Amino acid sequence: MIERVRMVVTGRVQGVGYRASCARALAPLGVAGTVRNRPDGSVEVIVEGTAEQLAAAEAWCRQGPPYSKVVAVAVTSEEPEGLAGFRVVR
Repeated sequence: MIERVRMVVTGRVQGVGYRASCARALAPLGVAGTVRNRPDGSVEVIVEGTAEQLAAAEAWCRQGPPYSKVVAVAVTSEEPEGLAGFRVVR
């Protein structure tokens, strides 16, 4: 069963390669979705996949790439939209 979550990641997550690293890490999981910077300095990650895939995606988002410092990840469940592929939104 496909599920969807929206994660808002706060901390030092912009200007440290978070979006590109996120796309590289999450795409091989087989999830679909997007990652983008938000004007408030956070990063928004939308992911669709199985519960196991979403758990793996959330675990990566909580750690982030080496130069980031994730302070919090707010996770909200949403209705799946049938997204395909995973991409960085500029």
